[in-house]
Amino acid sequence: MNYELDKPISYCGIFGIYGHKDAALQTYYGLHALQHRGQEASGIVSSECNQIGKNNFHIIKGNGLVTEVFDDIKKFTDVLIGKAAIGHNRYSTTGSSKSRKNIQPFLVNYRLGNLAIAHNGNLTNARELREELVREGAIFQTTSDTEVILHLIARSKLDNQVEQVKEALNKIQGAFCLVILTDNMLIAARDRFGFRPLSIGVLDDSYVLASETCAFDLISARFLREVEPGEMIIIDEEVIKTKNLKSLKFIENINKKFCVFEYIYFSRPDSFIFGHNVDKMRRKLGKVLARNHPVFDPDGERVFVISVPDSSNTTALGYATELEKLGINARLEIGLIRSHYIGRTFIKPGQVDRELGVKIKFNVVKGVIEGRTIVIVDDSIVRGTTSKQLVNLIKEARPKSVHLRISSPPIMFPCYYGMDFPSKEELIAFQMNKDIEKIRKYLEVDSLEYLTIEEMLQAVSEVGEENFCTACFSGIYPTKIDSEFKKEIYEV
Repeated sequence: MNYELDKPISYCGIFGIYGHKDAALQTYYGLHALQHRGQEASGIVSSECNQIGKNNFHIIKGNGLVTEVFDDIKKFTDVLIGKAAIGHNRYSTTGSSKSRKNIQPFLVNYRLGNLAIAHNGNLTNARELREELVREGAIFQTTSDTEVILHLIARSKLDNQVEQVKEALNKIQGAFCLVILTDNMLIAARDRFGFRPLSIGVLDDSYVLASETCAFDLISARFLREVEPGEMIIIDEEVIKTKNLKSLKFIENINKKFCVFEYIYFSRPDSFIFGHNVDKMRRKLGKVLARNHPVFDPDGERVFVISVPDSSNTTALGYATELEKLGINARLEIGLIRSHYIGRTFIKPGQVDRELGVKIKFNVVKGVIEGRTIVIVDDSIVRGTTSKQLVNLIKEARPKSVHLRISSPPIMFPCYYGMDFPSKEELIAFQMNKDIEKIRKYLEVDSLEYLTIEEMLQAVSEVGEENFCTACFSGIYPTKIDSEFKKEIYEV
């Protein structure tokens, strides 16, 4: 289990590279930079053209962090050889997290050769497509929606792989960023809404693809541009020689609906997504939060702003800076120290003493907290249970008062596009009918304020307010949703 506080959990991280002598090793470094997007499992597939011109595909994958799965350099020198590779970090959104078969990339051999795929997102019509494919005789090996895409490609009657992929992409709905490796090319694609980020970079004479640009920084690749919503990118030997990317639109009806949580929480602050720096957007969220929901000390003393590390750090910086601009005596302080040494196998506390888990992950700097007006800046509240425990932990340091400021609106609805939100009945904002005063009393803070949807969109308005998905806040979904959708709908 990924032992996080009560946060939205999404995602996966994907990486691809074509035309590099150490393709798999570069993929390893790229996945390491994308570790925050999934910690359950990791995998790499490489493609090697042997002396007789035949392509051999090699795969290593397993449960655990990138450094745990790829813990021996011989895996790169003896197994994952070749000049092309794709990789995947997994947090399960559909498909059981317990099954090793669900670890990506997936690799098959069909009538046109080898085919490997890695996917970030969720297909909203996967159940319908899967049932149709099963009726036609398809045999599924996993419970992941990604395998649906493989079957659609492999069962296509077309004789051109690019056209096969294009045909498959026009049948699937929902959120997807894909990297697909064939015997002679690397294909990338992003859904017509662009829910999740995907970028293109250049490393020496090779091309790279990654969920976030922070992966390019680690391997010293140069960021080229983002894959556009509804776009397919094809990289082959001709592209390597000419330096001219092959691009085609697989669908004309483009309707940008970026996941705003990529800015609020998911992406690393040093990444560039949706046309802007994440750090800049987080600071703006903090500034808008301060302008609309400031905190004052009743005695005119200094207000101390602290973040819940690490995702709220830059948001808290923006909040504190804006309070000062408003003439409020405020200062950003480090009030919570986060432990970075909790392994995946950490023995988690039982039902009787769950607060121990928060204490193991965070420690309070009592000298900062005691006797002070404290503003905790956090990015979101899902169930509210661990937020309550964190507040209790801070109260043990005897502050003057505790105020909670959230840089997103109340989460009222589940997400079907790659975030592992619980059912709406488990969401504290839904349970309490979006009554912020009731939530405040439950959390036992002196005040609680969220950004409204309008305020949040104002903060990210440089991207275009109409270009964001707000479904988890508003219940307005950009696509048709399967009413029977469940995280593990295919489990037997």
